[in-house]
Amino acid sequence: MSAPRQRVVVDPVTRIEGHLRIEAETDAEGRITRAYSAGTMVRGIELILQGRDPRDAWAYTQRICGVCTLVHGIASVRAVEAALGIAIPPNAQLIRNLMIAAQHVHDHVMHFYHLHALDWVDVVSALKADPGRTAELARSVSKWPKSTPGHFADMQRRLKGFVESGQLGIFANGYWGHPGYRLPPEANLMAVAHYIEALAWQRDVVKLHAVFGGKNPHPNLVVGGVPCAVSLEAEPRGRGPGFRGGRPATALDADGLQTVREAIRSMREFVDEVYLPDALAIAAHYKDWFRQGEGVGNFLCFGDFPGAGGMRIPAGAILDRDLATVHPVDLEAEGEIQEFVAHAWYAYRDGKERGLHPYRGETEFAYTGPRPPYEHLDVERDYSWIKSPRWKGRPMEVGPLARVLLLYARGHESARALVDASLRRLGLPLEALYSTMGRTAARALETKLFADAMPGWLDALTANIEAGDLRTFEERRWDPTTWPKRARGAGFMEAPRGALAHWVAIEDGRIAGYQTVVPSTWNAGPRDAAGREGPYEAALKGHRLADAKRPLEILRTIHSFDPCIACAVHVLDTEGGERVRVQA
Repeated sequence: MSAPRQRVVVDPVTRIEGHLRIEAETDAEGRITRAYSAGTMVRGIELILQGRDPRDAWAYTQRICGVCTLVHGIASVRAVEAALGIAIPPNAQLIRNLMIAAQHVHDHVMHFYHLHALDWVDVVSALKADPGRTAELARSVSKWPKSTPGHFADMQRRLKGFVESGQLGIFANGYWGHPGYRLPPEANLMAVAHYIEALAWQRDVVKLHAVFGGKNPHPNLVVGGVPCAVSLEAEPRGRGPGFRGGRPATALDADGLQTVREAIRSMREFVDEVYLPDALAIAAHYKDWFRQGEGVGNFLCFGDFPGAGGMRIPAGAILDRDLATVHPVDLEAEGEIQEFVAHAWYAYRDGKERGLHPYRGETEFAYTGPRPPYEHLDVERDYSWIKSPRWKGRPMEVGPLARVLLLYARGHESARALVDASLRRLGLPLEALYSTMGRTAARALETKLFADAMPGWLDALTANIEAGDLRTFEERRWDPTTWPKRARGAGFMEAPRGALAHWVAIEDGRIAGYQTVVPSTWNAGPRDAAGREGPYEAALKGHRLADAKRPLEILRTIHSFDPCIACAVHVLDTEGGERVRVQA
């Protein structure tokens, strides 16, 4: 007998940053016919910035998220620099590029192993694996030195201890044993071992942010460049950057550059020998997921990694999968980027049906939804705290897949070679990228591209320093008395989850208006005034749920976007009271 038509609710979606609710309507065959994406916490960060010194905005906006710890700070300082006409020194540009690339590599590896891989890897199945055969499998895909029977046997014993204690700990609350899992036990054990190894690996790679920005998370930034001066004096051996005579130092010296070089080496080795091989090995067992979960078919990039030759990641828009035509993008043009609130819990003064460019953006709360606890959202009215951005009226997907497609469309040699070789290995056409697994694969591919670019930026920085160029900060225009009475600017970048931009308006030296449009707003937003779905909602249509009580298929596609709902919605209680409580 066919299952009755129903609405499946996943709330909260776990293994993401922030609070997201997904509701999906299914037909009698258990296939999703319509989906709804709801950010369940209120947004308010822009209101906090009103009246503040624009040079301080980065410190506030960077706290929007604790995962992508750098990106809002970068977008913020770039917005203020654009408004005030500040051009930063080449060394500062190189350092920012290194910090942004490190954020991508770190973030993508963490997302794959600790947030997304468990949608494909059955952790409990790893207990059945043969460690010797697991080592053979691992050595067949890479030269990672830890791929030994003893290493995998030790990891298996640790996992067995979790299970026998009755507490899976970090692996609790999974859909283990779900019929959708297909990896053999040895592949599952290999992935679990790399999950644990990645936890230790990430402690070393974040040192790059500590060298250039003083700490991680939330490294320090500054309007006009970067906050680390360059020192030609040698630091005491063993102390490393950040100390001089037992006191904190802000200078970048030879030891600091060596720490950065070692962090880059570690990044490239792990990406080449662990992450990319694992991603492709897992993908080979789920080729049907290269045929579902596409989304809206439109892709958007703002561009990033500026240099003498322009942006390494190009800006542009791809519409309806047409890679032959890349449309230019203008963040200043009021007819291009607009945010809609037709199905969001906000109100615009001139009505909910119109869209507003971020320079005219408004953040006015208008909650009309059900009070928790509730069974279902009122999806015919408002159902999310996330706005609905559109580019020339179209919903757009942002993120790794958009970037890889833009690079491919622009003829980027290394990107094309990597994409083509990976697809040949899997026996798949280019069109396979338009999918859940294609999105996941694109994230791994771009991670290698970014990691491989980092030595070049570091070499250029080192060469500049050796040639006597020590400038990392532009002092001109720092004094507010030199600023125009009114100014505005857009700062943009490519965050790990996609195109990010901040728009700032400055009057009399203070912030008069501030709006952020973040990647997860583009991807997770609800329907707009015309009823057009956002990428999350569109990507879920057509999925058939094997078990509606364990909707693994929903998690696979939503996690492939790497949601960061904390970026899209924010909480503020001026009295410091508790606003929400979540029980896993």
